[in-house]
Amino acid sequence: MSQCKRQKVTLLGATGSIGDATCDLLELHSDEFEVHGLAAGGNCDRMFELIKKFKPARVAMSDAMAANKLMERLTAQCPDLAATTDILVGSEGVTELSGDGGADMVVGAIVGAAGLKPLLNAIKTGCRICLANKEALVMSGQLFFDMAAKHGSQVLPVDSEHSAIFQCLPPSEQSRMGSCDLASVGVKEILLTGSGGPFLNCDLAELDNVTPEKAVNHPVWSMGPKISVDSATMMNKALEYIEARYLFNASSDQVKVIIHPQSVIHSMVSYEDGAVLAQLGQPDMKTPIGLAMAYPNRMTTSVQSIDFTKISQLTFKQPEKERYPCLFMGIEASKQGQAMTTALNAANEVAVAAFLSKRISFKAIAHTVDHVLSSISGTDAYELEEIMAIDSKARAIANAFINK
Repeated sequence: MSQCKRQKVTLLGATGSIGDATCDLLELHSDEFEVHGLAAGGNCDRMFELIKKFKPARVAMSDAMAANKLMERLTAQCPDLAATTDILVGSEGVTELSGDGGADMVVGAIVGAAGLKPLLNAIKTGCRICLANKEALVMSGQLFFDMAAKHGSQVLPVDSEHSAIFQCLPPSEQSRMGSCDLASVGVKEILLTGSGGPFLNCDLAELDNVTPEKAVNHPVWSMGPKISVDSATMMNKALEYIEARYLFNASSDQVKVIIHPQSVIHSMVSYEDGAVLAQLGQPDMKTPIGLAMAYPNRMTTSVQSIDFTKISQLTFKQPEKERYPCLFMGIEASKQGQAMTTALNAANEVAVAAFLSKRISFKAIAHTVDHVLSSISGTDAYELEEIMAIDSKARAIANAFINK
């Protein structure tokens, strides 16, 4: 890949697992990319190190105390950097940074609903969006792509599954995320793979005794705690199902979820002529991140190619509704519109946080989500204000259910 000038990058969620992988690539390809901005939550120590390494023009910390601590530390230890680094505070600061127009591309890796407003603000600048925040589409898929079309912002998937699907589609469809015409290019269905998480083969009775420590111990992927729990419940696959429908303009019948424990095949596309195209690779996020950043080219990474002589088997199975109720609730919610998918995500975020803090059981995550979905009316949501109102309502219902 060659560039006339270095591409400027703003990284949202710089201190998380996707952020770490992106930073590795930015360092490896420092001759092609420069960091304009970094945003994070409250990890002051990690952000301090990133500022020293990349020397961004602007930094945003959603945690005000962490932002103040960062400013004090920079002033005391790196006065030159303190003088040249603009530090923004709070969620408003993150949103301001994302939409300041200083970046050619924004990597959206903030976990959860907190990533929505910054990404919508970034779209207004017309930059490339490397989308790792599935909740943005779960909550605002139609609005998201309507805004992208209006402002000329290119959206490219970073989630490994959606990147795999993207790579299995012809260039005509790769160029129009959000408005694909799958039937016109002979696509029969999208096969969205998932590992099944750490409880794929356990007795169902064992789910009564799942602890946070067990739930975050994913057998294949290295992820943050929230996403690891979502993998264990397969809520992550429910969110990815919804994301896939918006990204590829797919009907509910055009997307199928199958379990593939080895996580070698990241997803597949089945065509009308009987052909099935699959993207295979190591379970390492640097591959899909690098593709989104370099597209239509590819970049070198530290990821090793698969040695097929060392793969003993590739297995697949249908997900069980009794084992993964969250997956099936998500698929059903996607058929009912944006209000229900927003409520699904909000309820899950509240429930997972409660589980990780040991306030509810593992199985109570699904019970909480089910209660919220049954309590939300079937009204749809499109505008950001409507979406955020549904989000707040769902969180209030979830908290009340947990605290009763």
